[in-house]
Amino acid sequence: MARSKKSAPVSRVVGIDHISIRVSDYEKSKAFYGGLFTFLGFEISDEYPSTIGWTNGKTRYWIAPAEGRKTHRIGDVGLHHYAFQLRSRRDVDALQGYLEGQGVRIVDPADEYYEDYYAVFFLDPDGLKLEGMKYGELAAKRKRQRKSSRKEG
Repeated sequence: MARSKKSAPVSRVVGIDHISIRVSDYEKSKAFYGGLFTFLGFEISDEYPSTIGWTNGKTRYWIAPAEGRKTHRIGDVGLHHYAFQLRSRRDVDALQGYLEGQGVRIVDPADEYYEDYYAVFFLDPDGLKLEGMKYGELAAKRKRQRKSSRKEG
């Protein structure tokens, strides 16, 4: 059988534009996400009678009321978690402090989960798992230090 030549993709993804989730208690989730996104530097992008979206200029996050089954369990088919990439490990720690102050359930506290991968994992009011993370900060710091020492030497 003849092998076909691999062709270049016709379309290319340049980023994730948005995520939209369904929530069991719209007002409760709106308050939760409103506070979280204010803390994370997001603003409301659009709001309709039963849908609201926030953006930081790169990422958009929408919520709307659920129409069917109104429960979620970690491990169900569907979204496992959504990760927000933060500027620094210090921002991960600050996020954890904010979450603790709000009484948000933290399922895995701020820590090193993989080499140079620092994160905190927490749940929204419906039990959807969210993450604040920073990857590569230590490697970038080492690289800057090596560059600096070469200039001095």
